Amino acid sequence: MNFLKKMEQKFGRYAIPDLTRYIILTYVIGYAIFFLQQTTKAPLIGYLTLDPGLILKGQVWRIISWVLMPPSSLSIWTIIMLLLYYQLGTALEAAWGDFLYNFYIFFGVIMTVVGAFIAYALVPGTDTLFSYATASSYPLITTYYVSLSIFLGFAMTFPNQQLLFMFIIPIKIKYLAIVDVIYLIYNIYASGVNPAITIMIVCSLASTILFFLMTRNLSRFNPKERKRQRDWKKAMGENAGKRFTSGYRKYYEASHDGARGTGTANGRNAGGGTKIIARHKCAICGRTELDDPSLEFRFCSRCNGNYEYCNDHLFSHKHVE
Repeated sequence: MNFLKKMEQKFGRYAIPDLTRYIILTYVIGYAIFFLQQTTKAPLIGYLTLDPGLILKGQVWRIISWVLMPPSSLSIWTIIMLLLYYQLGTALEAAWGDFLYNFYIFFGVIMTVVGAFIAYALVPGTDTLFSYATASSYPLITTYYVSLSIFLGFAMTFPNQQLLFMFIIPIKIKYLAIVDVIYLIYNIYASGVNPAITIMIVCSLASTILFFLMTRNLSRFNPKERKRQRDWKKAMGENAGKRFTSGYRKYYEASHDGARGTGTANGRNAGGGTKIIARHKCAICGRTELDDPSLEFRFCSRCNGNYEYCNDHLFSHKHVE
């Protein structure tokens, strides 16, 4: 994330605030164009689709105009999903800040275009697929993966946030995200692992993949780190790790006894453990991770100062000026 922080210092002032509103606006415009096409019978969509062959012939507006292609046909369920994406996108923007959210969305859009050109250049027959979609006014590439990236980004940031599935069943959003990923893998498999489809899916979700990798601790897979661990075990003996784990477990259990109220005034409990001090505390309700381990805490980028909020109050509090 250090790279993005440096980028934000240089270009943060150019970030577009409330970007989610403009994303939803492109959907509305796209549905209006679809409705107008059905009314006039004019192939309007054919002039807007992402077609690398026509772009190379000079129709450069298609690099941008394809973002008007909504992810699905218009229905009551589509309206509900748009409202959901608006809420998730707005919450994500508030949690990450304008610049990081802008980078996340625009990087995904750019990589979608890059993926289309890669598939067009490397996979035989893909040029025919693009041209057919343009001629039939049926968009091959839509903003479906832009919407999906918003959903997956929210799930990675707030995995324990609950949604009402079918408006009745509460389910954590991380499980819905896992289902979406499995469905994507199934689509790739069902297509016979078509290289063009695989390339476009991976490129369209490049921002999600990048964010996932940048927010994970991957040092344990580093060969140097693994060698250092082997050398340490060899120097300390094979049982060193076991002795350390056993001692830490005793300390952890004693500390939790202190956190449950068995400690004395000086922070020591009857078993000699040390009372655990909470690392996170909500500025509104005062709850910590010790009160509820399922709570998640984030600092608000719009508040003036270091104010941390739990997931129940991160999006409902009044910003400190």
